[in-house]
Amino acid sequence: MSAPYNVTVSENDLPYRATAAGATYDAVPRLPVSVLLHNVRSAYNVGAFFRTLDAVSGAHLYLAGISPTPAHRGVTKTALGAETTLPWSHVEDSVQMLDSLHRGGWTIAAVETLVSAVDLFEWQPSFPVCLVFGHEVDGLAPGIVERASEHVRIPMLGRKQSLNVATSGGVVLYELLRKYRTLSARR
Repeated sequence: MSAPYNVTVSENDLPYRATAAGATYDAVPRLPVSVLLHNVRSAYNVGAFFRTLDAVSGAHLYLAGISPTPAHRGVTKTALGAETTLPWSHVEDSVQMLDSLHRGGWTIAAVETLVSAVDLFEWQPSFPVCLVFGHEVDGLAPGIVERASEHVRIPMLGRKQSLNVATSGGVVLYELLRKYRTLSARR
């Protein structure tokens, strides 16, 4: 039985990496960025981090404290399969994990609205980097902030002075992808 119409595929229907614009990312096989979520309580925010970190081809997602794992239906509902393609692990002790990553040569960067934090768009990260995000209302605990060698903030111009944690993750991860692509092109 034949189809009642002809199917043609335009460049707009192709996956991004198959387009000319996507070819500029060929030098980025895996973005050397991991994320540690410490006490991010919303399963939907965790699921969004799975999707976003997978979308930039990030290295690993660490879930700590009360952050739900893919065993929670809300995580898998939002992650849409990224929980099966992105390396992840549950971490019992965030401080020990950050210390271990630091000893392994990773830069630890707390994403937090601190007065002393560097503006995201001015930040010159050293790769590999592990971004640390915290509780949606309370942010990161002081002990976690102290473990970070770098502190980064997203500029906030509005009255609310905050973003959803998963939205913040998307902003920071795509800025790091842009910066890493620029570094890769120079090599």
